[in-house]
Amino acid sequence: MTPPPFLRHDETLFCNLDAFEHTFVPDHLYHRDAQLQELAFLLQPALRGGSAGSAVLRGTPGTGKTTTVRRIFTLAGEEGQKIAPAYINCRHDHTQLAVYRSIFEQVCGCPAPPAGRYLDEIKRGIAARLRDEKAALVVCLDDADELIAAGTYNTLLYQILRLYERWNVKKPGVFAVTSNLALNLYAEADPSVRSVFHPAEIPFLPYTKVEIREILTDRARQGLYPRVISKVLLDRIATIAAGEQDVRVGIDLVRGAVQRAEKDGRRRVTPGDLAAAARAVTAPALQAKTARLSDDERALLCRIAETSVEGAGMAVGTVFEAAQDYHAIGRTACHEHLNALAKAGIIDLVPGTGRGRERAIRLRYDPDDVAATCTAAKKPGSIVNPDQAGIRDSRPVL
Repeated sequence: MTPPPFLRHDETLFCNLDAFEHTFVPDHLYHRDAQLQELAFLLQPALRGGSAGSAVLRGTPGTGKTTTVRRIFTLAGEEGQKIAPAYINCRHDHTQLAVYRSIFEQVCGCPAPPAGRYLDEIKRGIAARLRDEKAALVVCLDDADELIAAGTYNTLLYQILRLYERWNVKKPGVFAVTSNLALNLYAEADPSVRSVFHPAEIPFLPYTKVEIREILTDRARQGLYPRVISKVLLDRIATIAAGEQDVRVGIDLVRGAVQRAEKDGRRRVTPGDLAAAARAVTAPALQAKTARLSDDERALLCRIAETSVEGAGMAVGTVFEAAQDYHAIGRTACHEHLNALAKAGIIDLVPGTGRGRERAIRLRYDPDDVAATCTAAKKPGSIVNPDQAGIRDSRPVL
């Protein structure tokens, strides 16, 4: 029997809404087998009664670093009590007291002593539990660069890695995670820390569109009832997320699109649901990228968006000539600005196929949204023409 097209007030399209939370650990972690194996190798000595190794996990946001750590901690827990994992979000906990209280609560399974107590008392409690369980402590410092900004990075690393010297426990391991590709967490450590901190480097490259599609399909399987969202729409979402190089964008888009369908009482997600969700999810990313541009780069971007809305050619030469109406710019400067826009992830420079092989410009975002964002981010003295603020009511191109 075919179900009615509209939901009753007590029905939902989600069978497990948690599957679309960023903290969710899936049954199977796709396309991170190599990273899981490297982390497992570092934990193996602890499983045999020794000490765990350390690692630096490096990759841009949304490449699976945190989920991979959570997954290996889950798998380690299934091997018994020989490893005591502690996950620290350094954006939230970046003082010595906050970090040790979090470690205490995860290792001991109860609230830490009151904040007024000495740190040594918290450390003593952690060490006592480790000795009782004959377990090795492994601490994940997620967004470890926040500790550098707080001035606690070296102190915490030194104290954690040398916990065994004072408290008669196995030498702990540390998994330091960063999304800053330009930051060398090992080099940031003092010589006294580097003497005990010998991390393996584990890179996390951005997921490809095909990989993101497989991840989203699995999340839909775990979190949605059958046939709520089509393969075509999942493919569109994977394209958007791959453009952002962030699988979390795709996960948020699936959840947002399904919630919009559910709000309207429909059993199926439509392209309109996805278009509305895309506007809400990608707008903050576009605003952040645009804010980092120079005035001239932003002005050129706005002209590119206008050219796209007008349906004119998007060849580099065409856009260059159109930009002259607003601001005299040399070809060299224009190419430098275009390369900056491509590096920022706002446009793609596509090799041409015709005679001369002139490159074409392809916007990664809806042109109306780009024009509106450029205008909103315009600084005093910018060369953006006020007439460029025209915004039309259209949905993102998906």
